[in-house]
Amino acid sequence: MVDDAASAMMGEETNRPLFIRLYLDEDVFKAIAPALRARGFDVASVHDLQHYGWSDAEHLAYAAGEGRALFTFNAMDYIALHDEYVNEKKSHAGIIVAKQHPIRETIRRLLDLLNRVTSDEVRNQPWWI
Repeated sequence: MVDDAASAMMGEETNRPLFIRLYLDEDVFKAIAPALRARGFDVASVHDLQHYGWSDAEHLAYAAGEGRALFTFNAMDYIALHDEYVNEKKSHAGIIVAKQHPIRETIRRLLDLLNRVTSDEVRNQPWWI
């Protein structure tokens, strides 16, 4: 096992979580955050934090600053923001997009992703579920 000091000397980050931490966009059903939390996942939402009226860019910047992948049904705008981040060499914790499915299906798809993909795998990537 490598200790934190050795990891730092090797240039490795030691504070990245293994599991994806989520930030749910305003267009995501309110019931999804508590359903995922009940299964042990770290989830914050626009509704929980009352970040109403923020632009998509502000939501992505907040999620990136908190090390949270953003989940949204608004694929077009967030994929465009992802492209801007790439062009500007900015980093984000991932953008997860989906068509708007019924709540149970959305939760099932998110759980499938959260149980098989790490935070490093989604970092700076758009993911479709």
